[in-house]
Amino acid sequence: MTLSELFLFANKDPLFLTGVTFPSEYPASPETLVKLTVYDAKDKSQESVSKQLCVCWTSFLGSATFSVGNLLRAKDERLTLSLRTSDGVCAGGTVVVSRLKMGEMEEVDVDHITTEIPSHKESPGSRVFKNPICKVYRFQTVDSKWMLVREQMEECTLSFSIPKQLLSLYIHEDMSRVQDLRELGELSPHWDNLRKEVMTRYGGIVNSFQETLAELDKITGRSFKPSCCKTQKSLEFIPINLHTQRMRVTCPRKTDAFYDVVTVGAPAAHFQGFKCGGLQRLLSRYEAEKKSTAYQCIYYSPEHTAKAQEVLSTMSLLQPLITSLADRLLQAAQEHSSPGLRDALKNLSDKTEQFVHTLKDELVKSALLALHAARPGYGSDQNPSPVQGLPGVLLKHQDSIPHHKEYDEEEWDRVWANVAKCLNCVIAMVDKLQEEDNSNQEPAPEQQLADVIISHNPGNWREQLCPLVTRLKECVMEVVEKAKRAMTFVLLQEAACSIPQGFLLQQRRDVVFSQALAALACGFVMRLYAGMQDQGFLRQLHLVGLVAQFESLLSTYSEEIGMLEDMDVGISDLKRVLFQITEAKSDDLSDLQPLVCGRRDHFTVEVPLPRLVFQTLPEEIKEGKPLRVFPVLFNVGINEQQTIAERFGDISLQERINQRNFETLEAYYKSLREKVPLECLPCFQTQTDIKELLETLGQNVVTKKRKNVEILWIAGTICRRLNGIRFTSCKSAKDRTSMSVTLEQCALLRDEHQLSKDFFIRALDCMRREGCRIENVQKNIRCRKYAFNMLQLMAFPKCYRPPEGTYGKVDS
Repeated sequence: MTLSELFLFANKDPLFLTGVTFPSEYPASPETLVKLTVYDAKDKSQESVSKQLCVCWTSFLGSATFSVGNLLRAKDERLTLSLRTSDGVCAGGTVVVSRLKMGEMEEVDVDHITTEIPSHKESPGSRVFKNPICKVYRFQTVDSKWMLVREQMEECTLSFSIPKQLLSLYIHEDMSRVQDLRELGELSPHWDNLRKEVMTRYGGIVNSFQETLAELDKITGRSFKPSCCKTQKSLEFIPINLHTQRMRVTCPRKTDAFYDVVTVGAPAAHFQGFKCGGLQRLLSRYEAEKKSTAYQCIYYSPEHTAKAQEVLSTMSLLQPLITSLADRLLQAAQEHSSPGLRDALKNLSDKTEQFVHTLKDELVKSALLALHAARPGYGSDQNPSPVQGLPGVLLKHQDSIPHHKEYDEEEWDRVWANVAKCLNCVIAMVDKLQEEDNSNQEPAPEQQLADVIISHNPGNWREQLCPLVTRLKECVMEVVEKAKRAMTFVLLQEAACSIPQGFLLQQRRDVVFSQALAALACGFVMRLYAGMQDQGFLRQLHLVGLVAQFESLLSTYSEEIGMLEDMDVGISDLKRVLFQITEAKSDDLSDLQPLVCGRRDHFTVEVPLPRLVFQTLPEEIKEGKPLRVFPVLFNVGINEQQTIAERFGDISLQERINQRNFETLEAYYKSLREKVPLECLPCFQTQTDIKELLETLGQNVVTKKRKNVEILWIAGTICRRLNGIRFTSCKSAKDRTSMSVTLEQCALLRDEHQLSKDFFIRALDCMRREGCRIENVQKNIRCRKYAFNMLQLMAFPKCYRPPEGTYGKVDS
């Protein structure tokens, strides 16, 4: 028996609900003594001019001591102990101590039990989740039976590790951008001055990020950022109050059920503030202003800029891959292996064709012309003017340019086409070599190209292939160099038009995305570990991907509308993230931490699993298939500021967010239904069809109704029915989030486990007063009070109001 199996039962008259912690670093034995001390604790409020202070008055009632061995030897492993005062006199009260394990449903006549215990199961998740707090309750069902409910809240190491990895990637990307700008070559004075200014800006960002990373590297042992640190600059990339919470339900003669949620403060740039709004408003305003102030540079639309980033990213991935595959082809030729030659050629052809297709874009050609016009001597003193037929490009132009080489507009087409021609030569040679090796048949017509080129000894495959493969690699490199300069010039225009506002917005976006990705990675890992034995879930994971449903309780008024604008962009940016499952090098803690790679336009999170666990996965996942996540955000404000917004302000942002994300959720379900049998989805007691739930959600989204929290309830239900990842957020994930999480837990107990209606409010109040969420408040602000006052709560929907004595005016 471990100490994690001990729970304190409370006497019903009066009813005491207390928590007992048994640290895992102090192993128990039968000789271990446990002392229980009981106090009468009363909350009193002391009013001051500035705020209301939390003061707790306690008086000693008595204590009792027992050994673990006595408990194990007792009948039914249950002890009734008399409380005694410090001088040994009986205090007149008793406590009941019992051994209790999840899954054992003894019919004990007790309403609920609460305790804190460490996690007792070793799993891959224990390497990522830490510092658990556990609470256990016993509630009555409609048929007068008892269910056991355990909620467990944990911190996540990814709170810090993901942002630190992202900062390193941001630094590397921006330093590479500076190097690319240097390699653009000689430019006219106008463009060269712009380049220098842009490089200076990038240098400032790199220095800032390096300082932040250095500060984070000094922090050891912490795995969450409390809400009171939300505006701290050195921690701005860290998500606020990120925790996982799992509710486990054990009912007689039924399989245990699990319900998970990730709670996190709204991803937003709290240090930078919201005086001018959040990302959505700032980006919209910036794009409009950029068009009107682009006289110093060439204006490219956001689509063209995104395409330039995509081309650069794809080239950086494909060029080394093509070189590696070409070398593998030569190795197969050296070994005279026909199967190896065929496989290597197929892979080389696929990647080369993908490379050629990526560069088949008018943007590359037009950007090369723009770069050519930016060289010294090409009318460098003229203002930019439109060039006919080139999409989104402005160029400096001069009627007569002396001593300047004419630009050959066909050069790019020839260079680009040479890659395909070289590949065809390689294919023809491989066909020729294999046919000569297999038979003495007449040469096929398609071999004639190779016949012309080769006059070597036909028996040496590598010798005959090497010149063709070398030429292919040279052509690929030539194309990369030209396209890289062209796309770098496009991004130079974007950066030049962005000074200084665009750089500030990118930094803000980096901060918000970092918080959002840390939360998403945490949720993905939690969901993956929970579904490792569920073949239907794993099939859904690699065939379609998972929904990540973010519930937000922010208001659309004052600063919180800026937070919501940040959060909306941050969650949307998660569409650029893919996940991959990998086999860990070892079972060491460091080798089981998720890794992030990529650049701003595309990130991949690698999740390593121990070898034995990895081997149980479907082949598609083991082969490294990228796994998609579909982020959706639904927001309904519930506080007094939302009341002001609904009556006198503007809630259109909330309406647009909910409508857009409803369409995304609907499209996901359609895709899921086409690719995966619905039998793969989890079974629930409530028989409402998912299609019907979506229709109801769609109706609620367009209905004009104040504080329509039913949108959040239905969206959460759909997410769970779709095997998705649930997130709940408010400003700090502490107060409103706690009300929402506890409400959802009790609703699940009612709808899925027949919680008696007479127990619903009692269960809800108990969870809010003694459960994991009040512990979360304590961790954040060192006070067991939700940050509400009576006036605020009058504006809340009734089911989101905490019980008396659990709230007050405190620093949050």
